[in-house]
Amino acid sequence: MAFSEELKDVPIAIRILGEDLVVFRDGTGRVGLLQPHCAHRGSSLEFGLVSERGIRCCYHGWLFDVDGKILETPGEPAHSTLKNRLCQGAYPTHEYQGVVFAYMGPPDKKPAFPQLDTFNLPGYRCLPGRRHLISCNWLQVKDNSMDPVHSQFLHTIVSGAQFTEEFAILPEIEWHETSCGMAYVSTRRVGDMVWVRTSDFIPPNIHQFPPTWEHAQEEKIFSRPYMTIWAVPVDDTATINTGYLHIPDTMEVSPERLVKLKLSIGQIADRPYEERQRRPGDYDAQVSQRPIAIHALEHLGQSDRGVIMLRKLIRDGIRAVQAGRDPQGVAFSGSRPISTFAQDTVLRVPPAATPEAEKQLLIDIGRRVLDGYYVKNPPPGVVVPSYALVGAS
Repeated sequence: MAFSEELKDVPIAIRILGEDLVVFRDGTGRVGLLQPHCAHRGSSLEFGLVSERGIRCCYHGWLFDVDGKILETPGEPAHSTLKNRLCQGAYPTHEYQGVVFAYMGPPDKKPAFPQLDTFNLPGYRCLPGRRHLISCNWLQVKDNSMDPVHSQFLHTIVSGAQFTEEFAILPEIEWHETSCGMAYVSTRRVGDMVWVRTSDFIPPNIHQFPPTWEHAQEEKIFSRPYMTIWAVPVDDTATINTGYLHIPDTMEVSPERLVKLKLSIGQIADRPYEERQRRPGDYDAQVSQRPIAIHALEHLGQSDRGVIMLRKLIRDGIRAVQAGRDPQGVAFSGSRPISTFAQDTVLRVPPAATPEAEKQLLIDIGRRVLDGYYVKNPPPGVVVPSYALVGAS
C-alpha cells in the first residue's frame, strides 16, 4: 500500500480496491488509513495536519485518531456529544520491513499477516522493492506470474536478452499445486548444467520469482527469490505491483544499482512508444490485452496450463468465501513462517543419450528440486545454504 519512508509530515492520498483513502504517520509513529472526507463537512484529509496523535482536518480542526475515533471537535460546545456519536471510516494497518499493509475486510475475519519464509532469510536483506502502476485489471498482471513461456519469447527472442541469453533456451515446464498455492518448475539444459527455476503463486495475489540475471554456469542449490510482489487492484482497470526485494549479503548494491533492481525494463510505460513497439515488455503485453482481458475470446493451449490452474485457484477462493468458508491460505495464527518454493538450482548433469531420455531427465530433476531432494542429498562438493536446510526439515 505504501512504503514506510514515504510517510513523513504530510498525509498521502491513495486509491486501493476502488476506494480513495488517506494514509499518514502521526507524531507517535502510528500509521493511520482513513476515508478521506472529514465526517464534519467533507473536506479531504489529504490536506489535513498530521498531529502528535492522529490527523486534524484543515477546515475546522476536527481531530481523528488512527482508528477513526474523533478526539476533538473545536468550535463545538464543551458538552457536545458529536465526537462520541460519530467516527471517521478507517482500516487497520500493519507495518513490516519498510512496507505498510492494510486489512480491508470484515473485522471478525481479519487473518494473521502472511509471514513468508523469505522475509527473514539468513544471508539476505529484505528491502522495500518497487511500486509500478499498470493500466489494466490485476488478474492479467497475475496471470503473467505462472506463464514462464513468455520469458523465452517476449523477454529474449522478441526484445533481445532483457534478462539473460539463457532464458532463450526452451525449458521443460510443469505446474504443481503446493502447500502455499502453486508453482511452476522450468528446467533448462545449459551446456553441462541443468538449471531449474521455480516461481510461486500464493493466492490471491502474491508472486515470488528468482533473480533474472542467472547464467547457470556454476552449481548451486536453492538460491532464493529476488522479489516478492503483491498485485494490488487500484480499481477494475488499474493495478499496483509492489513488495520486497531479497538481496544476498554478498551482493554489493549501490543506490544507483538498487534503483535499477527496483525498476526492470518493460515493467512500466516509461519509454518512448516506438521503443516499446520494437522492444515490448511485460507492461506492453499485459496492458494491450485490453483494460480487462476478455477470457471468452482467448484460445488457451498446453503452455497456458499454469494460467488455467491459477485462475481455478482464484475461483475456488471466491466460491469458498461465497459459501461462508475461508479461502486457501488464510490463517488466523501467524506462529510459523509459510514455506515457499521460489528458487534457482543449478546442477552439473551429463546429457541423456536421446532427446526423449533428455526430456524425461529434465522433468525428473525439476520434480526432485521442487520436492527438496537436492537440499537433503546435495551432489558432492556442493554447499547447501543454511536456510535451505531449515526449510527442508
